[in-house]
Amino acid sequence: MTAALDEARAALTTGDVPVGAVVLGPDGAVVGRGRNGREADADPTAHAEVVALRAAAATLGRWRLDDCTLVVTLEPCLMCAGATLLARVPRLVLGAWDAKAGACGSQWDVVRDRRTNHRVEVVAGVRADECAALLRNFFATHR
Repeated sequence: MTAALDEARAALTTGDVPVGAVVLGPDGAVVGRGRNGREADADPTAHAEVVALRAAAATLGRWRLDDCTLVVTLEPCLMCAGATLLARVPRLVLGAWDAKAGACGSQWDVVRDRRTNHRVEVVAGVRADECAALLRNFFATHR
């Protein structure tokens, strides 16, 4: 989670919402990093999770990340939960819950839906206070 928080803080330099993600390979090494970049890249799909999953796939040379773990500071949205499923990631570690748009247990539970052909183990609340404080501080200055 430390590496994901570093990515989240880096997103602040471009005015993006401070969400960070890393993908850990089978040996626990970071194989992909990502931070929100919607503002920086003018890309609506530049969410931390999608950026990290793309980087991991490029590093490993394959789209199936079925031996990896996605670590993210904020519960993934619908798009990112879907990308996590489609990448066949077996484990998701998240910091803060997203009560408004979370799709891994809050508003929806896409990653554990029985109607899909793959399910993701969710480990939640890792350094949740620190992850949530970063977001709270960001939005306090933007409202």
